[in-house]
Amino acid sequence: MHLPPPDSSAKTPRYLAIAQELAQAIETGQLAPGEKLPPHRVLARQLAVTTGTVSRAYAALERQGLASARVGDGTFVRNRDTSAEDAATTAAASTIDLAHNIAIPTDEAGALQRAMATLAQAPEQLARMLKYQPEAGATAHRVAGARWLTRFGTAGLAERVMVTHGAQHALAGVLRTIARPGDTLLTEPLSYPGMLALARSLRLQVVGVETDAQGILPDALDRAAQTFQTKLLFCAPTLHNPTTATMDVARREALAAVIRRRRLLLMEDVVHAAALSGPPPALSTMVPEQSFLLSSFSKVMAPGLRVGYLEAAAPWLDKVASSIRTDCWMVAPLMPEIATRWLDSGEAEHLIALQRQQVAERLALARRAFSGVPVRWADDFPHVWIPLPPPARAELLAAELRRSGVLVRTMAHFAVGRSPVPEAVRISLNAAPSREQLASGLQTVAEALRKAAAKR
Repeated sequence: MHLPPPDSSAKTPRYLAIAQELAQAIETGQLAPGEKLPPHRVLARQLAVTTGTVSRAYAALERQGLASARVGDGTFVRNRDTSAEDAATTAAASTIDLAHNIAIPTDEAGALQRAMATLAQAPEQLARMLKYQPEAGATAHRVAGARWLTRFGTAGLAERVMVTHGAQHALAGVLRTIARPGDTLLTEPLSYPGMLALARSLRLQVVGVETDAQGILPDALDRAAQTFQTKLLFCAPTLHNPTTATMDVARREALAAVIRRRRLLLMEDVVHAAALSGPPPALSTMVPEQSFLLSSFSKVMAPGLRVGYLEAAAPWLDKVASSIRTDCWMVAPLMPEIATRWLDSGEAEHLIALQRQQVAERLALARRAFSGVPVRWADDFPHVWIPLPPPARAELLAAELRRSGVLVRTMAHFAVGRSPVPEAVRISLNAAPSREQLASGLQTVAEALRKAAAKR
């Protein structure tokens, strides 16, 4: 959302002028119900005001019932009443969503129906699903999870694996175990928003480490670890979101050497890497005693399943299990049972193959639409990263596209700490319900990009 800087000579206080502009955008539908407002520091920099001024503007919106703040997550446009929700639904029907990152529906409902039908014929197993489970998960579920993680090069040891309610749940358990308020967490300058929200809620300082086209630079990581005297590192070496970067083996080995030397604790995100038919070995396999491998099915099939697997050295796993116990006592076993049946029967691989096919078809549409436009993409990954040529501004482009009925993500959504925010947008190919709608949205984006390039 792009706003004009408040008039310093006007009698209206700056915070109120900003609130009024935002309120108008909400009322006219430029900002949709549920949409996240820009982070305080990003909007403050854009408008050349203090973060305190932005905070007061957002507070004014809350008092008007137009926005609501979520601790550690940000401020969002509020759904005010039924009529507003109906209006939002109508608006959403005419809006092409190239912003949200969600798995494309394939045959998950059929797979669930088949698994439930077979489970219904096993009353003893059903009875076990209603009992307390070990904090790390039932043995059969851990065995299935360990087998799943071998796709990332792990040894498949069930005693190193625990079941979680998705990768976000695993990450929360890990951070609560190894981090304390005030600690510094190193990551890419653009990183997973869910991790950033967790870090804020735990009062951690997050610092972006310099990257290139492959990801984090080993020398930069070494300097940052020494400068900030930290032991915490979070990264996505394979199919990084939003840049699509993947590290080669040499880069992974160089990073592993730094991790060993600096005794860092690595939290590695391989959620998107699950889409690959043959992903490279996880970085964590090179430093297994200092790593937490975070995986789930959320981006390749059935996010509502809420099943993830965490691999770590046994002593660390016991500590994380203790955190899980204090949080929710155990992972509810029914969903891991479904996931186990999908893995055992081959349904999981079938669903991932269907997802991969859908992504390939949508990537083909994107390559045609963006012919001649400098973009970055990767096979089996439903995102396109588009750096903008100067003097183009990502927020202005996103606002123009929103007015044309197309939603995209700017880098403010992923920005870490005080790291510079690149002028770029991420296009998600998986949220549009049909390829026809996707093609229309991509064409709108391509035309806007060519128009911006012509102004140089």
